[in-house]
Amino acid sequence: MAGNRATPKARALGAAIRELREEAGVGLRQFAGRLGKDPGTVSRIETGKRGTDVAEIARMLTTLGVGGARYEELVEMARGGTAGPLWLAATLPEQRQHLAAVLEFERSATVIIDMAPLLIPGLLQTTDYARAIMSAGSVPASEIEMRIAIRVGRRDAIFRPHPAHFVALIGEAALRQEIGGRDVLLAQCRYLLELSAKSNVDIRVVPFDVGWHPGLETPFVLMDSDVAQPVVQVETRISGLFLSDDEYVSGYRNAADKVAQVALGPKESVSLIAARVDRMEREHDRCRSVEEVQS
Repeated sequence: MAGNRATPKARALGAAIRELREEAGVGLRQFAGRLGKDPGTVSRIETGKRGTDVAEIARMLTTLGVGGARYEELVEMARGGTAGPLWLAATLPEQRQHLAAVLEFERSATVIIDMAPLLIPGLLQTTDYARAIMSAGSVPASEIEMRIAIRVGRRDAIFRPHPAHFVALIGEAALRQEIGGRDVLLAQCRYLLELSAKSNVDIRVVPFDVGWHPGLETPFVLMDSDVAQPVVQVETRISGLFLSDDEYVSGYRNAADKVAQVALGPKESVSLIAARVDRMEREHDRCRSVEEVQS
C-alpha cells in the first residue's frame, strides 16, 4: 500500500473489525493472541494501513464469533482485495460500509473540499433541510431520524478541537432551491452565515453567470488527511464511489481549483448569502402582512 496509507476500502473493513472486536469486549492484544499475530499487525489491519484478503477477514470474524448476514457482508466486501484505487459500493450492504468509510475519513481529514452545485453540502445542512431532502427522496420514514442523527454527528469534522479546513463550493442555485419550503431555506441560509464566521469554514458561492465549470458535471467531495491517502467521494442515487488513485484525485483537485477560480471570494459570498436572506425575510414579512389584512 503506497506510503503505508489506508485506502478507503481497507480503512472501512478495518474499522468494521475494530468495532466488532470492541463490541465483543476483546482487547487488541487478546485478539492478536487468538489469531497468532503480532498486535502491531492487527492494529495496522484495523486502521487500514495493512491490506487484507477474504481468508484473513473470515478468520478474524470467526474468532470474534461473528456469523450470519454480518459475516457474509464483510467477507463479500473483502473479495478482490483492499488495495485497489477505486471502490464502487452499489449494494445496500456495501453502501453501509461506504458510509462508515466516509465517517472514518471525515474524522481524520485535514482539508475537505465539497463541490455542491445544487444542494447545500451535508456538513453545513440544518436538520430541517436534511429532513426535507430525505422525505422528498423517499427515504423510509423509520430511517429518517437515524440518518439525520448521523449527518448531524458528522459535523464534528468542522467543530472538533482540531477541525478540518472545510471549503464549500456552493452553486448559487442551492441558495434559491426551496428545499422544504421558504422558511426551511431561510433558516438554512442563516445557518450558512453563522458558520461562515468560523475560521476553518470557507464558503464560496459560484454565481449563475460564470458559464460552464467542472462543478456542473457532478457533485464531489475531496478529503486530505495526514493518516490516509487523499480520496474523492462521489455519490449517486444508487451507489457510492471512492477514488484514491493519485491520477484520479489530481483530476478532481484540478476541477476544484478551476471552480474556485470562478467562485466569489469568501466576503463576496457572505454578502450574496446575506442579501438572499434579507430578500427572503422581506418577502416573508410582506406575505404575513397580506395574510393579516385578509384575516
